[in-house]
Amino acid sequence: MKIAVIGGAGYIGSHTVRELLDRGHEIAVYDNLSSGMEQNLFENASFTKGDILDTYSLNQFLEKEAPEGLVHLAAFKAAGESMTNPEKYSVNNITGSLNILNAACANKVKYIVFSSSAAVYGSPQYMPVDEKHPTSPENYYGYTKLSIENFLQWYDKLRGIRFAALRYFNAAGYDVKGRITGLEKNPANLIPVVMEAAEGKRKEVLVFGNDYDTKDGTGIRDYIHVNDLAIGHGMAFDYLQKTNKSLIVNLGTQSGASVLDIINATEKVSGKKVPYRIVERRPGDPASLIANPAKAKEVLGWEAKYSSIETIIKTTWNAYQANEK
Repeated sequence: MKIAVIGGAGYIGSHTVRELLDRGHEIAVYDNLSSGMEQNLFENASFTKGDILDTYSLNQFLEKEAPEGLVHLAAFKAAGESMTNPEKYSVNNITGSLNILNAACANKVKYIVFSSSAAVYGSPQYMPVDEKHPTSPENYYGYTKLSIENFLQWYDKLRGIRFAALRYFNAAGYDVKGRITGLEKNPANLIPVVMEAAEGKRKEVLVFGNDYDTKDGTGIRDYIHVNDLAIGHGMAFDYLQKTNKSLIVNLGTQSGASVLDIINATEKVSGKKVPYRIVERRPGDPASLIANPAKAKEVLGWEAKYSSIETIIKTTWNAYQANEK
């Protein structure tokens, strides 16, 4: 299948492109390189530099490439920032996504795989969280992801575009074969921040709260290796082609690691000390968030293969070390 990957030079995007190429798909990447990197592009995938807010360029790209499928990975994703700068998230995530949907309709795209988020659930009412869990986002980022899912459902009804919304839990790690080493610019997620502290490039890790009702008082998250996420995208396209039905599904591991678990694992793998400081909780952060991925296994045949904390930390540390050479 010819697939356009919007945001394909980014962290998750580049791993998804690699997986889709390995599955024999023809790939065209569209990215504005605001957070993506040229070193994450592959020679056997075409590349167009463009922005999802530039409707002319977006339409030109889809008209020229004429893809049957599309992956949407072009959203801002810092939950904390979304609470202090909602306008930025409204324009990029909501307006940009509608631009993608409208361009997809105009250019007869049949299938869309959308990178959604566990942030759509908000604080869990029960765990592990399955797809039937109420959606009640506690940060604006999560609200934008849920809004995009709603738009996709309407475009499915009204325009016949079939979609898979993959509700990621915490994406982490780097390619297990070492083929992708381009690091995220200005990372806000915990693991890259811990890596920078271990390398001495960051003074310390800020731990937002140690008074949660968890084993060590710090927040617990379900970390999923980015290779496992990428495989989920490939399986989602197989499902859409085979069934012609849309799908909303969790991609997670049903196990959790605390902030201190991540710091301790990094110290063990790297042999370096990770300085950290406890600060106030962040608004909108649930104490614990763990996925029930049973539906992904049942419907897609997907399960996490690479998502042990040791593999996640080791592959991330290897990517950071590769950039030191």
